Amino acid sequence: MITHNDTSPVLHRVVKVPSEFRLTETVDGTNVTYGGDVRMGDLRNTGSADFLVYRSVDDAHDGGGMKPCFLGAFDIDGTPLWRQGDGGTQPTRPGPVAIHDIDGDGRTEVVCLFHDPSIEAAPTSMANVCIQIRDGETGEIKGQAAPEGLRACEGEGPNWAHQRIMIANFRGRSTPQDFVIKLGEHILAFDSSLDLLWEYVCPWTDYGHCPSYIVAVGDIDGDGRDEVNGGYFLLDHDGSALWENDIAPHMDSVAVDLWDKGRMRAICSGYGHVVDASGEVVLALGEAHVPHGQEVRVGCFSGERRDPHMVIRHNGHCASALVVDTSGRVVNELEMNATLNNTGMEVVRWNGVDGPDLLYNGGMLWDPLSGGGVTLPDLPLPEAVGRMAWYHCIPANVCGDAREELVLYNPWDTGIYIFTQNNNAPVAAPDLKFGPRQYNARLMD
Repeated sequence: MITHNDTSPVLHRVVKVPSEFRLTETVDGTNVTYGGDVRMGDLRNTGSADFLVYRSVDDAHDGGGMKPCFLGAFDIDGTPLWRQGDGGTQPTRPGPVAIHDIDGDGRTEVVCLFHDPSIEAAPTSMANVCIQIRDGETGEIKGQAAPEGLRACEGEGPNWAHQRIMIANFRGRSTPQDFVIKLGEHILAFDSSLDLLWEYVCPWTDYGHCPSYIVAVGDIDGDGRDEVNGGYFLLDHDGSALWENDIAPHMDSVAVDLWDKGRMRAICSGYGHVVDASGEVVLALGEAHVPHGQEVRVGCFSGERRDPHMVIRHNGHCASALVVDTSGRVVNELEMNATLNNTGMEVVRWNGVDGPDLLYNGGMLWDPLSGGGVTLPDLPLPEAVGRMAWYHCIPANVCGDAREELVLYNPWDTGIYIFTQNNNAPVAAPDLKFGPRQYNARLMD
């Protein structure tokens, strides 16, 4: 399927981070020129893809902080649009920056945390961080706040270093106009006016027995408002806990997705769990199959939208993954290509919404059911810099033919590589719509 001449991958284009947005840094004695972490969306409201690169004050992996201090926007031709802030360093983890029309006015905004240099604070403290909403077209600040609930947060270690803004719909609006961010054990929800809607504090904080590093959002109970899945908890739209349970260790990755007979479920990597809105376990693969659930994804790899499969990296940072159907049957043990950190797999709708999904992993495209894989052509090998020298994947329709392309970037590089199908004839003036698969891209590290 994936090596057929009509659907085999080809390099569509390389988008270069503008030279004035790049930084050169000495890492382990070698000079490295890079842009930083990347987001995509329709910043100018033109129906085409734009990009945003950002850097942070500190290294989130070793320095303990995730405080963006530089934003640089550019279009798909690499033409600079605007910049805010200066300097910074490689964040080393995808961080708290999202692109979405958060206020519902029909124009795109950038929602982000941002460093406040007027306040001194430890790298592990949010005391010198504010929340900003910026105009996507100009970068100008539309709203800014520094609530006490945010600035009081402090932490360190793996449960602290992953900080991601997830766009959500907590108030039942016609479009998502809220967002949530996890800061260690603190889950903070905000509306589009930057008012704090609610805060939840998770009782589990120890490594290996803490909630998922990045929460997932989705409407599980069908009331038109989103819930928050943290693996050890499911929070209702108002922040109240629908259930709380340390159901398994290594709850690294979670999702909210359609599972059995079109029902939305909480998908949880720890021991391979699927849980409903009330906390009832729908499926548990168990420790024998999933001793360390590192990453979990759900896709319709047979092409049947009501027949999904779970792909779960079942033994920590390993190259293999189990492919499981809704009955809990392991239909394949997929041996993927090894990457430096063995994370970053992502489902891509390569054949459109009606065709079979595929799975991306570190420069290769896979059919999880057959085990077949193909290497992406003309994708350079990443320079082995730190732990983030692999390619992050944002699946998105860039060409306008309703099939998703692979938008890949290496945070230690200056290029964004976009791959499409060999038989694709890009629409001359596509009117692209970017949804949760783009503004809430997983970007697991």
